[in-house]
Amino acid sequence: MATTSNRYRCRYCSHVYDEALGDPDSGIAPGTAFADIPDDWMCPECGAGKGDYDLIDG
Repeated sequence: MATTSNRYRCRYCSHVYDEALGDPDSGIAPGTAFADIPDDWMCPECGAGKGDYDLIDG
């Protein structure tokens, strides 16, 4: 579980992954740290890979 809520933005479509919210539609529970998301997770908006996200705040 994330102790602080960081947010990460997709470089291609600007989708934001918020650790506090997770990605329930993809099976990622709220509170899941970005580092703990499986490496094969993809952006739900454009299909970009996890490596295409950058930390935007934290």
